[in-house]
Amino acid sequence: MPNGSPKKVPMPEQAPEIRNQNFEEVSLGYTAEMAREEAERCLNCKHRPCVSGCPVNVAIPDFIARIREGDFSGAYDVIAQTNALPSICGRVCPQESQCESKCVRGLKGEPVGIGRLERFVADYHRAHGGAAVAPPQKNGHKVAVIGAGPSGLTCAGDLAKLGYDVTVFEAFHAPGGVLVYGIPEFRLPKSIVAEEIRSLEAAGVHMMTDMVIGRVLSLDELTEMGFEAVFIGTGAGLPMFMGIEGESLLGVYSANEYLTRINLMKAYREEYDTPIKKSRAVAVVGGGNVAMDAARCAKRLGAEKVFIVYRRSAEEMPARQEEVHHAKEEGIEFRLLTNPTRILGDENGRVNGMECVEMELGEPDESGRRRPVEKAGSEFVLDVDTVVVAIGTSPNPLIRSTTKGLETNRKGCFIVNDSMETTRDGVYAGGDAVTGAATIILAMGAGKKAAAAIHEKLSGIEKQR
Repeated sequence: MPNGSPKKVPMPEQAPEIRNQNFEEVSLGYTAEMAREEAERCLNCKHRPCVSGCPVNVAIPDFIARIREGDFSGAYDVIAQTNALPSICGRVCPQESQCESKCVRGLKGEPVGIGRLERFVADYHRAHGGAAVAPPQKNGHKVAVIGAGPSGLTCAGDLAKLGYDVTVFEAFHAPGGVLVYGIPEFRLPKSIVAEEIRSLEAAGVHMMTDMVIGRVLSLDELTEMGFEAVFIGTGAGLPMFMGIEGESLLGVYSANEYLTRINLMKAYREEYDTPIKKSRAVAVVGGGNVAMDAARCAKRLGAEKVFIVYRRSAEEMPARQEEVHHAKEEGIEFRLLTNPTRILGDENGRVNGMECVEMELGEPDESGRRRPVEKAGSEFVLDVDTVVVAIGTSPNPLIRSTTKGLETNRKGCFIVNDSMETTRDGVYAGGDAVTGAATIILAMGAGKKAAAAIHEKLSGIEKQR
């Protein structure tokens, strides 16, 4: 019998007062029984609207149907046809604004928990020793991928399935990009990222770390090495700051640095000698997912008070609802309609408070959101000793500054055509390096689109020979 419940099957998770003191995963995942019960809520719509909301075009009704039947391995096979990173997407993809937003069940209740089901299937596959995909026969073409984040990994995985000899060049000492340096362990365990990367390597993808393209090798040298196409998936790792007094004080971090020290460099573990400030009170400036991650990390590192300082209201906050909900449960305080004007320092050059002003919403700006304006006479000082700035990022200029023929827009993002090809022939780009900071699944969608375009071009060349 179909499950007519208007509510999703609840996701088991750690209690807030326990999880805000550890870095273990918050959400614990469905059991097989829970997964089948949730799968019964799917109406298997004829027009499959949920698929239209998925940037990587997972055949959602098909994999859910297999869950209903108890064929969890078959469900994984369906997902794996189009998604190279299902364990990751099931955890951090914003399904509520994509596939689940199109679900018919959402009209009179909650949509089907597509993300929760995808996570269950991927975890089941991993726990039960699912067979690794054997590398296909090579087709004789070499492709270089710059950046081992979600966009680059997806492009590499799709090309490897088609027989390409793919090498991924990663600047850090570990592949994964934002998946390892940006997203905390309690949202995305790094062992899962490592397992997904091992699967790509088993499919024939070569990983080369500590390779800063533009320094160790130039893009021109990659071409000279025989790579017939290059995909740039370097993300947007250059942090933005507010441009206010006091941002150079000790105790002010960009969110990128703060999260990299915690996530990639394991500052939360005693056996790692990674320096990070032991804070009493932390202000995180921003309202996106990165801000939520930084605030929740600060709480777990022992801060007594952690504030989210955001200049707009809750309705304009871009973070996922689930992340905001979890942050509030864990004791994070939200100072909305509040804007920093100056960071204060003591005689030793350390943060000793942050001056703020209250805001009110005026007319909409070019983004469609109401523009915040200062409320006269509302100045106050927030008592903090650490400030984390999480107001956005832009692409690193290294590759474009060392390569001729690569054009970017005023924000430093690569200009691409409909095939994801840049202004330089044979060089493609996607993800945050093109769009600016966006979601992981959109970056994956760009990597998938670029892989298809590269294959079309190189296979066309092959036919002409």
